[in-house]
Amino acid sequence: MSFIEMREILSPHSKACEVLKAEEEVLDNGDNKIWFVMRDLTRANIKRPAYLVLEEMGVECFTPKTKKLFVVRGKRELREVPFIHDLLFIYDTRKKVDSIVDQINTLQYRFLRNTSRTPMTIRKREMEQFIKAAEKSEHPLFYKPNEVTPEMCKRKIRIIGGSFDGYIGVLLTTRGSKVKRLLVELPMLIAVSVEVKPEYIQLL
Repeated sequence: MSFIEMREILSPHSKACEVLKAEEEVLDNGDNKIWFVMRDLTRANIKRPAYLVLEEMGVECFTPKTKKLFVVRGKRELREVPFIHDLLFIYDTRKKVDSIVDQINTLQYRFLRNTSRTPMTIRKREMEQFIKAAEKSEHPLFYKPNEVTPEMCKRKIRIIGGSFDGYIGVLLTTRGSKVKRLLVELPMLIAVSVEVKPEYIQLL
C-alpha cells in the first residue's frame, strides 16, 4: 500500500495520519533540523552499535532501550540495549545526516514506500513526547508495531496532571493488569506504554 493510499484510509485526526503527514513534509533545502528515522545494519551483538558511534561523534540521536540479562564468563550481567536493534533516530539537517551516512556504511535512511527515496521523518513535538515517555517513566514497556492489537486500544484518553500532563493517546488494555497505562506511538515503527494514575485520566 502506498503512502497516499494509507493516508486516505486513516482518520484525518489520527496519530498515524499526523506522523505520516510529517513524513510527507520533506525538507526543501536540507538546512532545517528534523528527526530522521534511520536503520542500523550492524549485528545485534556488536559492541559499538550505531547509536554509540553517533554519540561519540556528538550527533543528537535516540534509540529506545530495554534491559536484558546476559551471561558473560559465567556471570550474569544486566545490560541496556536497543529494543529494536536496527531502529534509531537522528536529529539534524539533511545535509549533515547525508555526510554521516557517507561516513558510516552500516547506517541508512528508512525511506517511505513507493517514493523516490524520500526519507521517513517525525515531527519534533511527536518525537519529544515519545522520548520523554520512554526515558522519564520508571517502567516503560515497548512494543513492536505488530504487537499492538485493536483490542488493546479501545479507549482514547487525555492525561491531566502529573509527568505526562497534556498527552493524548489510548488507554492500554491488558488482561490481568490493574495498572493504568498510556500508550504513546510512533505509528508503524514502535510504541511505548507508561504507567499513569487513574485520577489523571480523562476519557475522550
